[in-house]
Amino acid sequence: MSKRVFLIVLDSVGIGEAPDAADFGDVGSHTVYAASTDEHFYMPHMQKLGFFAIDGNRVHERHEWAKKQITPAGAVMRMQEASRGKDTTIGHWEIAGIISPKAMPTFPNGFPKDLIHSLESETGRKVLCNMPYSGTEVIEKYGKEHMETGNIIVYTSADSVLQIAAHEDIIPVEELYKICETARRLCQGPYAVGRVIARPFIGTPGHFTRTSRRHDFSLTPPRDTMLDNIKNAGQDVLAVGKINDIFAGKGVTKMTRTEDNEDGINKTLAYMDEDFHGLCFINLVDFDMKYGHRNDVPGYAAALSYFDKRLPEIMAKLRPEDILMITADHGCDPSTPSTDHSREYTPLVIAGKPVLPGTNLGTRPTFADIGTTICDYLKVPQKLDGTSFLKNILK
Repeated sequence: MSKRVFLIVLDSVGIGEAPDAADFGDVGSHTVYAASTDEHFYMPHMQKLGFFAIDGNRVHERHEWAKKQITPAGAVMRMQEASRGKDTTIGHWEIAGIISPKAMPTFPNGFPKDLIHSLESETGRKVLCNMPYSGTEVIEKYGKEHMETGNIIVYTSADSVLQIAAHEDIIPVEELYKICETARRLCQGPYAVGRVIARPFIGTPGHFTRTSRRHDFSLTPPRDTMLDNIKNAGQDVLAVGKINDIFAGKGVTKMTRTEDNEDGINKTLAYMDEDFHGLCFINLVDFDMKYGHRNDVPGYAAALSYFDKRLPEIMAKLRPEDILMITADHGCDPSTPSTDHSREYTPLVIAGKPVLPGTNLGTRPTFADIGTTICDYLKVPQKLDGTSFLKNILK
């Protein structure tokens, strides 16, 4: 029987400040606890797997259901990021086995004039904004001028990103993608941001909304990841959501994009019905994009509760040799003044028939242990940065 691993990244679901949180301005951050301050937060199925038995994970005292002393049905541990960053690209690369000792460049004062000049020259469109901004606020401020002039809205954040927003009626999405491809080519060397992101939107002034046709143009990983290792071994690597974008398509054998968490879960369930051998790598982005960055505590709580509600469907489709891993790539505490990512520990919950219940491995020193362990389970040769914990979690 073919072995399959389903690795789900709950984007930004951190479980408490990392030891070096002060270096990133994130002392006191705890994304899951912040979401749990909402009375409607409810994750009983994750609780049964051991989610709240992970060191440092906690919820608001009102949630009595989370305090039940049980033997977790899965294996759990807390992951500490070894890379110098707290963004999506570095987090996912580390999960896949590459530690990044140097942070990717950020531009807190906007991008240099020479880069902006090159972008304007090659695209034939002038640039608006060129400052760090909230994605929803930037289109409210510059959207009308963009529609009147056709100039592109370029902005960044605390992360290593260059984002380009454009109204779909002014710049068709395919043209926006080409503009972003140009920006990706220009963003090299000292300007090598982790991602160039296309941010299409629709609507009228005062009523703009971003669409689901966002697209990330990432740096290519500097060396082979677990995805390449698995693909090179002749096995399958299925990518759901923005996984294909994050790895610039490298190491992926089949991919599907998603509109939201619901769509991501549905497409994961569809892949679970397929016969394949290898890895299905899923990113559920709503936690981060819709709620963390917008400081929406009730929305974040509802998204976590919704995932938990759908979890039994995923569990029911696991075959005898399947393993399910649920983790995160960084934090994004929705209760802090900042709307940026937070430097936090991340959870790792592992389930499936081969997994030894009630296993708690404490704290692991790097996300890269995940990629190394997956390759170990699939019997794939690798030279990744992590250490396998496979023998500690199997029956």
